[in-house]
Amino acid sequence: MGSHFPSIKPDASHGMQAYMGPSLFQPHHARRAIRDAHEKKIPPLIGYYAGLSSIPITRFVAPMGYDVVWIDWEHTSCSVETMTTMVHESMFMSGGRTIPFVRVPGHDHAAIGFALDAGASIVIPQLETVEQAKHVVSAAKFGTRQNGTRSAPPFRLVPGLTDQGADGQRDVWQNLNDQAAIMVQIESLEGINNLDAILTEVPDIDVVWLGSLDCRISMNLPGNFGQGTEPEWVAAVEKFNSVIKKHNKPRAGFCLAPGEELTKMGQDNVLLVHAADVLKLYEMGPQLLAAREAVALKK
Repeated sequence: MGSHFPSIKPDASHGMQAYMGPSLFQPHHARRAIRDAHEKKIPPLIGYYAGLSSIPITRFVAPMGYDVVWIDWEHTSCSVETMTTMVHESMFMSGGRTIPFVRVPGHDHAAIGFALDAGASIVIPQLETVEQAKHVVSAAKFGTRQNGTRSAPPFRLVPGLTDQGADGQRDVWQNLNDQAAIMVQIESLEGINNLDAILTEVPDIDVVWLGSLDCRISMNLPGNFGQGTEPEWVAAVEKFNSVIKKHNKPRAGFCLAPGEELTKMGQDNVLLVHAADVLKLYEMGPQLLAAREAVALKK
């Protein structure tokens, strides 16, 4: 996890403000927040899934103070400019209480740089091999110490205003390596089978998410919202869980249910996505049917 994390005094009433960088143009200390949640110093981070690439919706939700907003750049018709604006809306409209994570489209070096340059942490989908994991970390880091190939954006930060090094010792580029987090999604049986090697050879991965829906589909099983009791599925999930435990690696996932299920999920996950714009819009269909029934002409 690195050795340059700042001293943090979390305050639940201010959400992720305790983990802000020197300015809202820089990523949060998301790696530290994830590790603190993993070590039970703070509760699990509660996230909102922005699946529609909608700037107005993001602007409306941001002040609510979710710990995390997940911006889905993988499955929406989202431009670089829209993604960047959503990151900034999340940061500025929340006053730093919300950490933006951007799920990038694939493993493209440029896309990873775009999301990090905007000030977000990143989610990498469909990770399956050690080679892919090494490429992702290389694209996300500056400097040869971590085999970094990320290009320093010369005008992304304003000299003397937003380019401060968070620790007051190293320059901003070295600090940024320790700020933004890398979350990877394991979404196939091949990814599960290679996960032990991935986490052994690429320790700079910060948090792991089992993409159960994609994983089941890749295994030729019914999607079933990522749930099932087939022997091969149970064995795959048990293997994933055992590898995560072996490496003491933070994990994250969806938990849309309230109450006891959310409490239980919070025991094993550092980050839980608990709300989504698309799910709220799904409610409009039943509302329309109910309205039509209420005003229907009686025969």
